[in-house]
Amino acid sequence: MPDLPVGSILQVVRAPHPVLATAGIEVDPRDPAIVQLAADLLATQVVSPGCVGLAAQQVGVAARVFSVDVSGHPKTKICHGAFVLCNAVIESATRKERGREGCMSVPDFTGDVARARRLVVRGQLPVTGEWVTIETDGFEAVALQHEIDHTDGLVFLDRVAGPHAVHPRRTYL
Repeated sequence: MPDLPVGSILQVVRAPHPVLATAGIEVDPRDPAIVQLAADLLATQVVSPGCVGLAAQQVGVAARVFSVDVSGHPKTKICHGAFVLCNAVIESATRKERGREGCMSVPDFTGDVARARRLVVRGQLPVTGEWVTIETDGFEAVALQHEIDHTDGLVFLDRVAGPHAVHPRRTYL
């Protein structure tokens, strides 16, 4: 990952904020504003307990940019560390399974979502604009699909099979 500037911590918007339903525009990953956004996403993610990914839409920006870091999560088997992708697209997705998802923008609920467990994603790195391909599986694959959905203007509730697949979020003391 190229060096990013120091990031600021941004406010995370919550559903039903309209930006969460807005597909992001393609960006120039070398644009200083996008490089700063990438740093801000990572900084915000780091201070957000349990957060494994954060999309531009979640901080009020309708752009195709997101961060992911599943390091240290108990469900993680494959991990590419902390990274940001711009203009990401899914090239292949296989082995669909249903699993429980949550989201900082939907803090009161979780949902059962069918996602691919093997994934190939192509996107650009901020700063350099270099195109990279990420092959992953399991929990990291789910996190990438969740964030790409955000950049398409979708939240996990758009992917559940119906009301029976939405659950109140458990809080642990």
